[in-house]
Amino acid sequence: MSAPHLLLWLEGPLQSWGTSAKFNRRTSQDFPSRSAILGMVCAALGAGGEQKELLGAFEPLAQTVVAYARLDKAGKAVPARVQLQDFHMVGSGYDDKDPWQTLHIPKKSDQKPAVGGGHKLTYRYYLVDSAFAVALAIPEPLRKDIEEAFGAPCWDISLGRKSCVPTEFVFQGVHDSMDSALARAGEIANEKQRAELFRVLEGAHEGEQLTLSDVPLRFGPDKLYKERLVTVVQNGTGAAV
Repeated sequence: MSAPHLLLWLEGPLQSWGTSAKFNRRTSQDFPSRSAILGMVCAALGAGGEQKELLGAFEPLAQTVVAYARLDKAGKAVPARVQLQDFHMVGSGYDDKDPWQTLHIPKKSDQKPAVGGGHKLTYRYYLVDSAFAVALAIPEPLRKDIEEAFGAPCWDISLGRKSCVPTEFVFQGVHDSMDSALARAGEIANEKQRAELFRVLEGAHEGEQLTLSDVPLRFGPDKLYKERLVTVVQNGTGAAV
């Protein structure tokens, strides 16, 4: 029996999907990570903390991502896939003698001053004008809760970072199968004059195979992830990185 599939449409001026990002250089891969999608599920449900039991229920279930490109006037796909680089000065301009202001200055885990001072220059990377459909298999017992949660999310849903705001309704229903979810995604893409660029499938298939460490086993302060194998299948308009 096919599992129900949550369909999310992720579209906005900026998106950022980090899997190996560090504090001072926060990169983005070219498609949403599994940890980010499950983070959206937790945000919608208002599920904070480690959530080991909830994440364990999702661990064996598959996720399919479809990336879409805009069509030009001639009907040809024009992949955006531009990465914007921005930078932030963290901890600058605060008075370390003021108890409140010092809370905003980066410190080591033991709360002692950071090596080289508390002022840190960090680089951030974003995808520009991208659109993705995500079909995520969900446990049948959670179907009703997830439908209700995405209808009125407990916490904000963002596209990888809180500054990345969606410009379309993210929740596009819970469908009875992956095929029906992706069929609805295709209808949305047609309405928006977008064409499929590539797909990211679970497991080994013909295409570019990648190993990602983005399956969350535990959220919270001490996060824990495991690896998964995915395959990027092109649709003839470009290559994913």
